[in-house]
Amino acid sequence: MKMTTVSQETWASGRIVTAEAERYLPAAGGDFIPDAEIAELLKPARAPEAARVRELLAKALAVETLSLEELAELMRVRDPGLWEEMKAAAGAIKRKVYDNRVVTFAPLYLGSRCVNDCLYCGLRRSNAAVERRVLNLDEVRAETEALAGQLGHKRLIVVCGEHPSTGLDFLAESIREIYAVRVPTRRGIGQIRRVNVNAAPMSVGELEVLRECGLGTFQVFQETYDRRVFAQVHPAGTIKSDFRWRLTAMHRAQDAGIDDNGIGVLYGLGDWRFELLAQQAHVHEMERFCGIGPHTLSFPRLEPAVNTPFVEQTRGVSDDDFERIVVLARLAVPYAGVIITARESPAMRRRLLPLGVTQMDAASNVGIGAYADGQEKQKGERQQFLLGDSRGLDECIREWAEAGCITSFCTAGYRCGRTGKCIMDLLRSGTEGKFCKLNAVLTFREWLDDFATEETREIGFALLDRELEEIRVQQPGAWPAFERAYQRIVAGERDLYF
Repeated sequence: MKMTTVSQETWASGRIVTAEAERYLPAAGGDFIPDAEIAELLKPARAPEAARVRELLAKALAVETLSLEELAELMRVRDPGLWEEMKAAAGAIKRKVYDNRVVTFAPLYLGSRCVNDCLYCGLRRSNAAVERRVLNLDEVRAETEALAGQLGHKRLIVVCGEHPSTGLDFLAESIREIYAVRVPTRRGIGQIRRVNVNAAPMSVGELEVLRECGLGTFQVFQETYDRRVFAQVHPAGTIKSDFRWRLTAMHRAQDAGIDDNGIGVLYGLGDWRFELLAQQAHVHEMERFCGIGPHTLSFPRLEPAVNTPFVEQTRGVSDDDFERIVVLARLAVPYAGVIITARESPAMRRRLLPLGVTQMDAASNVGIGAYADGQEKQKGERQQFLLGDSRGLDECIREWAEAGCITSFCTAGYRCGRTGKCIMDLLRSGTEGKFCKLNAVLTFREWLDDFATEETREIGFALLDRELEEIRVQQPGAWPAFERAYQRIVAGERDLYF
């Protein structure tokens, strides 16, 4: 693997290309997060009348993005009956746009070295309690073999610190290595079909290289949109202290031809009400700039990390407020996927699943080299934070099936070009869910045959029977071709899709 030999300081000094941030911002200065407007919207005000709430719910159910003012109105709802209506609408939106699917994935941490010193992060450079390590290509392959061959994952999100040892060349070679892995399974071949990336902001040129490697969704989380908090938790002089370089990351991704993007907030750093409205302003800016908003919104919440006292000193976000955040975001950006990770406990993930969640990771391990070496999942000195849900993939899928949700390993839309504006139009119209239902069933059958325990197979096949009948009745035109593809999967073929 090609590794850079420049010093950390020299490497870090060239990371931010100021012109590539300023080109997307107003010439008069400032940016697109309207602090003063948000502060005004957060002032005490009367809760909206029931008729107004239902008007806004109807707009969300029509898959239309809410304005900041409309979102602020819903944030003021405290009536228990109206709140139940909002929760029901959030679930209905999810079913309309995404059907009853839960997309699953796993994080793959490639390295724990970082030049940044974020106060809340276990991997911050000043944390001497953390073991530093970067995987080599053999280790990347071993991790992928464990994920694709033992667990049955089909999509990963690769994560690493911002450091010269995990720069562009390293990421590109790692992505290519992951895609090259093929592992025999019980009946078929295990492989990773989509590699998403959660990484630091990059230049347009770097992102073009990753696009050519087959990068899927590119995620950059602002962490906090509150400038005061941002400066407090990201020490001056670090790369991550540049608010506007991070804020314009999705603009550069779009200009690099990466039209599938994800944004998010690390809840617990600042006032969640401000963060939610600021994120909505970011959504509006993405819609304005490129005609599409984020494909996914992620909702990580502050979790403990070894030798990280800052987290223990924060008030955090309560479970009730976290539920409110997820429901409000689902109503505000009805087309977006909603990702709840294994930071949350099993109980919290069960609570949120009916409220609009579309993606959850499972069997996750955030330690470096953890999948292949079988380390325990809460070995703090080897990971960024502690997990809330350490259950295996089989147990999670069984629980989701019992709740009536089909686990999808589908990556077809991305390989068929249904990304960017194409997928946004399909999501808004409810059409994408029909494609995804077909492919979800095919990939679910694959996984049940190749990896599931007998208990999970029994529950999964009962769910599949209902799904097959639904497709036959509701999509009669697609049924003959789909039924032939399904029987080919049953016979042992793999990776068929529409």
